[in-house]
Amino acid sequence: MIARRLEAILLGLAATLLLALMAVTGIDVVGRYLLNAPLSGAFEMTELLLGALVFVALPLVSRAGAHVEVDLLAHALPSGLQRATGLFAAAVSALVLCWFAWTLFGLMINQWHEGARSVSLGVPLAPFAALGALACLASALFGLLREFLHD
Repeated sequence: MIARRLEAILLGLAATLLLALMAVTGIDVVGRYLLNAPLSGAFEMTELLLGALVFVALPLVSRAGAHVEVDLLAHALPSGLQRATGLFAAAVSALVLCWFAWTLFGLMINQWHEGARSVSLGVPLAPFAALGALACLASALFGLLREFLHD
């Protein structure tokens, strides 16, 4: 139930970020070519929105099991060994995602203390690192749950 609620929140946030990204691009293009007045800070807004979108979508991809996988020999293995390799891969992926989350959390702390902001718009960067850390944790959890609850 909590996972479904989190998934719905992430889907809504991803849709909102995608709409914002499209709006920034559209306004910039129209302003640049029709009005000779490009949107100030559009490049930076695009960078921030795209980064946030990637992190928001990461747990959704893990929940759906839609990561790129190479399973050239998996079907040739006995079902028990297939299950074991799946669990091992999920555990390794979760560990790597937790390491990413730890690293991003440390980055967030540094950015918070230093008051790091984007260059042209002055947007605080710490919330983006926090979003990345939380997304990596959620992705690790979704990946493990998907593998352990898989029939």
